[in-house]
Amino acid sequence: MFTQAQILTALQDVKDPEIPAVSIVELGLIADVQVEPESVRVKITPTFAGCPAVEVMRAGAEKKIRELGVEWVSVEITFDPPWNSNRISEEGRRKLKEFGLAPPRVHNGTLDLIQLELVSCPFCDSADTTLESAFGPTLCRAIHYCHNCQQSFEQFKPL
Repeated sequence: MFTQAQILTALQDVKDPEIPAVSIVELGLIADVQVEPESVRVKITPTFAGCPAVEVMRAGAEKKIRELGVEWVSVEITFDPPWNSNRISEEGRRKLKEFGLAPPRVHNGTLDLIQLELVSCPFCDSADTTLESAFGPTLCRAIHYCHNCQQSFEQFKPL
């Protein structure tokens, strides 16, 4: 029988296909792991309801658990509990920044436009940035410009 920790360790190898530097565990997408003697059930909470990468991540999680030798595997998508950006681990935040995405700030549950606008550049750490568009290439990203290093960059949106 496997432990929950062993399953989570295996799931560290499943990356978000849109951000391959970060695992689904580091992004806080794992909502639940149930381990029984002959089975494992995992629930994944996507960042957004329309996330195009969710099926790829679900299939990757199922494959990784099957590779451990688990006979019966169920990986389901759930929206309960809903995902929020506070679920991203510190390691996940570090990897987002290394990837070139400004990680979202940890919040107290109240979100406003300030948290989307006041973002430090992931390349030079300057706070002299401007929100160019709240709508990036995916639902979970916004586009900013850094006046210090003169680079555009994306922010993983706080939710």
